Amino acid sequence: MTTLIDKFQSKDAVVGVVGLGYVGLPLVLAYANAGFRALGFDIDKEKAAALLAGKSYIKHIPGKQVAAAKKSGKLDATTDFSRVSECDALILCVPTPLDEHFEPDLSYVIKTIEAIVPFLRTGQIVSLESTTYPGTTDEELVTRVEEAGFSVGDSIHVVYSPEREDPGNAHFAATNIPKVVGGATSECLAAGVALYEAAFDQVVPVSSCKVAELTKLLENIYRAVNIGLVNELKIAADKMGIDIWEVIRAASTKPFGFNAFYPGPGLGGHCIPIDPFYLTWKAREYGVHTRFIELAGEVNRSMPDYVVHRTMEALNRRGKAVNGSKIVLLGLAYKSNIDDTRESPTFALMDGFKRLGAELSYYDPHVPKIGPTREHMEWAGQESLEWSEENLRAQDCVVIATKHDAFNLDELAAWSDLIVDTRNAMADTETRDGQVVKA
Repeated sequence: MTTLIDKFQSKDAVVGVVGLGYVGLPLVLAYANAGFRALGFDIDKEKAAALLAGKSYIKHIPGKQVAAAKKSGKLDATTDFSRVSECDALILCVPTPLDEHFEPDLSYVIKTIEAIVPFLRTGQIVSLESTTYPGTTDEELVTRVEEAGFSVGDSIHVVYSPEREDPGNAHFAATNIPKVVGGATSECLAAGVALYEAAFDQVVPVSSCKVAELTKLLENIYRAVNIGLVNELKIAADKMGIDIWEVIRAASTKPFGFNAFYPGPGLGGHCIPIDPFYLTWKAREYGVHTRFIELAGEVNRSMPDYVVHRTMEALNRRGKAVNGSKIVLLGLAYKSNIDDTRESPTFALMDGFKRLGAELSYYDPHVPKIGPTREHMEWAGQESLEWSEENLRAQDCVVIATKHDAFNLDELAAWSDLIVDTRNAMADTETRDGQVVKA
């Protein structure tokens, strides 16, 4: 183990990152920028080819960063998993979605582990970063590594270190976000700390992989429950004729005991809509009913239907039915100023309006064309509407699902008769009486 730690400290180690998406790409670049030979693995040939050409395929990660890393000779990419043996460290960053019953789908993790195990060698460390339930690293990764003949903590090391990426965050990105690490053994933890200290500003060691796994779930459950609370309050406030956004602004002036969370059309991204149910599922093994988590999930999943209903009411007041109405949704990405559409509530809105017979389009300058998704393949290939006065005046209703800085809200107010605003985007824009409906 001392030799492995020495390699990290001297930057002689080769760091492999498996899965080059929104988590893996920033990570492989971080190690290349830190002076390591960084080797990215992915089953997607287009991603590997892009990196080898010095190009980025994620909008908020500038191409010049990839080009610089490639030019330095530190960045490499491949679809050949036999090259796992070249690496001293392997960091696994693959999806952990839910199945149709809201139960964990570990197929990506298990397939990835099974793909790398035949090429593992003595003296390596394997780190799982995918969000999952407590026990996954021990049950799925450690077990398979030991079945391959390795002694975990001796001939090979295993750790869990949850990803904490926030795509598009201008203040926190990869290396300046504290890195939680738990090891299968104390020797594994020491190797894991050395691995991450070599690239991250701060490393937070914890006593086990299970503690690290639950830490990630707590972070996201905290957000999911509080968003569920404020979404429920939004509905209640609307019935009372109260603007929930004004209430939140006022409550935010309290300098202690309150953190602002904001309502929306539903939850998006790969973490908040999914991660809480990993704990809910695991807790059932222990006879625990996680009522707060499940209730928050029910509230958050109901929000797209609430927005559709509010839109239907707004159209009805203008003597129009949803059936046959032209509706454009602004923002396909799940959050502001990025191109990430994973679990975006806009898809649920599109499904809801389609069921009612609306003529649908969307506008998102960050997502010019809808790519393939796991759950909404019927929308793949649809292109963003062009932003123009003619196109917006032709709509019966504009629904703001995501607030991008690229939206010209003054033009929107001038050109649109009815705007359903799920993000309080129009709060500082001059509008006509009755033109904006908050939902």
